[in-house]
Amino acid sequence: MPGRHIVGFDYSLRIEAPPARVLAAFFDARALAHWWDVANAIATPRPLGVYALEWRPTEEIDEVLGRYGGVLHGSVIDFRPDSGFLVADCYWLPPDGEPIGPMALEVTCASSQIPGGIKGTLLRVVQRGIDIDSPRWAKYYQLLVQGWPPALEKMKTYLEKGQGVWDLRAYE
Repeated sequence: MPGRHIVGFDYSLRIEAPPARVLAAFFDARALAHWWDVANAIATPRPLGVYALEWRPTEEIDEVLGRYGGVLHGSVIDFRPDSGFLVADCYWLPPDGEPIGPMALEVTCASSQIPGGIKGTLLRVVQRGIDIDSPRWAKYYQLLVQGWPPALEKMKTYLEKGQGVWDLRAYE
């Protein structure tokens, strides 16, 4: 019988923007399209809200997972406008093959004073699931480790430089 253990991704990043604006980037469909290449999003920032993100299927076919893209969905269990949120019962439904899950996605934002008096945020993103020692889980988490940091760096750049196609200043 295969073993089970917790696997996941844990990444922290300092962003020169207030926590509420950083959190808004995870729920605003235009922001998600820009920094995470999401094609469609229904993301409701409240307890029991829907968190469903869709990516277009790729032409590339991975020998383990099939095409990339598909849908990540779960339920917002906890939402705190100035400090973070938790999405539980997350599943990734790839365009080909069986779903991967369940998982949890936790995002926390702590206020941080940045030199020069700028209000900043220490962002932490944690995504975890229970691995069943399968090649599919191993490949999925390999993709998380490769994909999350560049996406979060892209979000950081646009929140700090204000060069996005979306405006989240109302969340300051």
